[in-house]
Amino acid sequence: MISRAMEDYLKAIYQFASDKDKVSTSNLAQQMNCSPASVTNMLQKLSELKLVEYEPYQGVTLTPAGSKIALEILRHHRLIERYLADVLGYSWDKVHEEAEQLEHVISEEFEEKIDRALGHPNFDPHGDPIPSKEGKIAVPPSQSLWEIPVGEKVHVYRVSDRDPEVLRYLATIGILPDVEVKVLKKGPFNGPIHVEINDSEHSLSEELATQIFVVSK
Repeated sequence: MISRAMEDYLKAIYQFASDKDKVSTSNLAQQMNCSPASVTNMLQKLSELKLVEYEPYQGVTLTPAGSKIALEILRHHRLIERYLADVLGYSWDKVHEEAEQLEHVISEEFEEKIDRALGHPNFDPHGDPIPSKEGKIAVPPSQSLWEIPVGEKVHVYRVSDRDPEVLRYLATIGILPDVEVKVLKKGPFNGPIHVEINDSEHSLSEELATQIFVVSK
């Protein structure tokens, strides 16, 4: 029997591993807000269930069985976020926490009904791709807005959903998925980046700009 805590770990490992092959214990401890000893204990349990490949001090990767569970939980989470936003009128800064609670308890039938009712959406409100029922997920290559050269126009692909306060602020200045952004100038020594959105100029700190992911169109 896979517990809710195990599902949370598998999902976190999947999300971290999108950038690198192995996820460190320290990164997981920070993400899960618990001690490295607790993380090690959980990884040993997941390893015994053949859901992860774990070597002490070498990091952890998901097995195919672990990836399947992680993608199923991600599908639940992102479909729920879409439903909360599109049908129930939740703002995008509130859907993440609600979905964190509900992702573990909905049935496959309920998931199917949500998907059908929404017209089989491909993305959640923050721009993250929704895995298919078969466990497939398409993630286009993207860069953070901070990395974009001055003068270039890009489209927002997704925005990190980690901080509701950040989401609320970005919504007020019009930074949402699919919005076009032009980089006007950058201040020296990690100074702010100045961007144009809907004919208005705004300045963003490095901290904010690195939470906005964009693609060229």
